[in-house]
Amino acid sequence: MSGSADAVTLTWPASTVALLTLNRPRVRNAMTEELTSAWHERIEQLRENERVRVLVVAGAGPSFCAGADLSWLDQAAESDVTPDRIRRRMLPFYRTWLAARELPFPVIAAVNGPTIGAGLALALSCDLRYAAPTATFAAPFIHLGTHTGMAMTALLPEAIGASRAREMLYTGRPVTAEEAHRWGLVAGVAADVVAEAVTVATRLSEAAPIATRLLKRGLEQGRYGFNASLEWEALAQPVSLTTRDIHEGVQAQREHRPPRFEDH
Repeated sequence: MSGSADAVTLTWPASTVALLTLNRPRVRNAMTEELTSAWHERIEQLRENERVRVLVVAGAGPSFCAGADLSWLDQAAESDVTPDRIRRRMLPFYRTWLAARELPFPVIAAVNGPTIGAGLALALSCDLRYAAPTATFAAPFIHLGTHTGMAMTALLPEAIGASRAREMLYTGRPVTAEEAHRWGLVAGVAADVVAEAVTVATRLSEAAPIATRLLKRGLEQGRYGFNASLEWEALAQPVSLTTRDIHEGVQAQREHRPPRFEDH
């Protein structure tokens, strides 16, 4: 890897469940160039890996992710600090860290501690989120002198509604794990949040893989409204009904046993 090999570690807590851990606790897992490069390479490594059915994302140390590292602004030449040049730099950065949205399998964030700014966007890009009691969530962009990034103006209202998103974005205040749970920002709170996320991931990994991949795309289509969902499902459900897995699922239900889906 061009990034340090240990900056984002890959482990396999279950046979079809991958765990990526942001592993720079000294800087609270801030999105440095090193971490960004390592994240990109790990994601590409997993994207086409047929073994993966679910991915869990966690942070090493007491923080999940402290957000973007903007220290390069102080070191850049004045000629490089223009809106156009920064835009050319930021768009690939955004897309790299939001890649969970485009992966063909579900992604679960195990938020173990503070997740701030772009780190919150990383968590929001995941399909499901679980939090440790010590987790907090904050989007203090305007209180740092900058606009939001990483599609925060879309992702946050999608997760918690427009009114609560406005409150988080305008005040920048940290939201506790319990409050985040009440708001629907996270699906649950657990003392060992990685273990909880892996348990959920293992259960998800037992679902029919083809149907799961189609569902992930279908949920994206749903953002475009009722008719888009209807058209997608009129295509996706027939695809799933032509697989062997549908016959295994029905037979397993009749026999009162867990299904054994084989992704075909």
